[in-house]
Amino acid sequence: MHAYAELSTAERQLWDAYPSGQSVDFRSARPEDGIEHGDSWGDERTVRAGVVSTLLLGGNPGRPGSVPALRLAGARISGVLDLGGAEIGQGIWFEDCWFEQGVRFYGAATRTVEIKGSRLPGLNLTMARVEGGLNLRHSALNGRLELMNARIAGELMLSDATISCPGDWAVFAGGLVVEGSMFCRRTAVDGGIRLLGAQLPGGLHMEHARLRHAEGVALLADHAVVGSLAMSEGFSVEGAISLRGIQVADQLTFDGAVFGIRGTALDCGRMQAGVLVFTPTRPPSGPMDLQNARAAAIHDRPDIWPDTVRLQGFTYGSLHESSGFQTTSVERRVAWIRRHPGYAAQPYEQLAVWYRQIGHDDDARRVLLAKQRHRRKSLGLPARLWGHLLDATVGYGYRPWLAGVWLAALVLLGTAVFGAHSPRPTEPGRVPPFNAFVYTLDLLIPIGGLGQRTSWYWQAGTMAWLGYALMAAGWILTTAVIAGITRALNRN
Repeated sequence: MHAYAELSTAERQLWDAYPSGQSVDFRSARPEDGIEHGDSWGDERTVRAGVVSTLLLGGNPGRPGSVPALRLAGARISGVLDLGGAEIGQGIWFEDCWFEQGVRFYGAATRTVEIKGSRLPGLNLTMARVEGGLNLRHSALNGRLELMNARIAGELMLSDATISCPGDWAVFAGGLVVEGSMFCRRTAVDGGIRLLGAQLPGGLHMEHARLRHAEGVALLADHAVVGSLAMSEGFSVEGAISLRGIQVADQLTFDGAVFGIRGTALDCGRMQAGVLVFTPTRPPSGPMDLQNARAAAIHDRPDIWPDTVRLQGFTYGSLHESSGFQTTSVERRVAWIRRHPGYAAQPYEQLAVWYRQIGHDDDARRVLLAKQRHRRKSLGLPARLWGHLLDATVGYGYRPWLAGVWLAALVLLGTAVFGAHSPRPTEPGRVPPFNAFVYTLDLLIPIGGLGQRTSWYWQAGTMAWLGYALMAAGWILTTAVIAGITRALNRN
């Protein structure tokens, strides 16, 4: 408790203005008195932190008919402003103030808190309850902003602020609940932002924000629940982004994001998003993990993904290029899937399902054929050889017309060769006339017969070996067709 007689002139002005909520402004128009020189401000602009806390804890209560509030601008706050555990029924407004030491609201219950355009070593609102908004616009924190398990009924405004805690968590806000929106537009953060398990139903808006934590995680929002998440319009980051298990009800967008040239990885495993917009200015330098994630729709450009994209278990409802509603070429989409390390069947199956949904059955078959060709590389030598045979003959069942091409070519070859030579009848005078075309078909068809193969024969030599080769080709083609059709029907 401070006696009125012990207060300085500046403190008496604040003391007298507080009960009616009037503003006390010590700002000067002279450039040399700007906020960057706050540490040199004299007694005429200095208010002890103890005086501020005494007022907020009821040291000079308001009179009937008035609403007390603390409104202070252009002041130097000396000492530690510690309001931990306090119950504060008035709003708090600081503007263009310079704080000698950090500000503590640990476990406090308060109304709106605004510290705008100010400089302070750190701000601790761990487990605090703010029945209003928290506004730090244009402020500079040379230390950590702590919001662990805090609850804010209004908006959290960090736009145009600067928070610097290099090599550590600059914003430590796991379990944070903001019933309004969280705005970080044009915010510059040197250090990491930790939003583990945060609940932000109004969304997290980070347009033009700049995050720098090159050797660690620049943004960690694992298992957070967010209305929308905008890292777009010039948002830049140096460091990893972890959104593992995040739930985004509406849109998660990286439109126009700028990723650092090294060390930028994206972990979106088990993410759930309404719309994923992935159109950064350039691909991330590190891998991206989308394993077991879900998105109702994806808007992207296939050439903007990083070299490694883990897609196993990733499901989506639709694919759209950023330039329009149409899908891109199958080859580019397959190349996108090939960014997954190793072979995985599910990404191919998911892409094929999408093409079938929009009525592009031919494209779906091309995707599944690419899947089989990729799978073949992971098999042993015998299986790879058999796979090459299936691919060449029937395209693994997705190109059955290839078997017809092979049969037609063999029929033409046999007809031409056998037509130029005469075989011997097995029973002279009792067999049908020789027909080179029918004879070739009879050799190629492994089941049944047309009567030519049993009626005419060749002596050992080139023609005999050609006949055996055609019989073997007939068996191979028939087996390949059956195996390919079975594989296609099973969608293996």
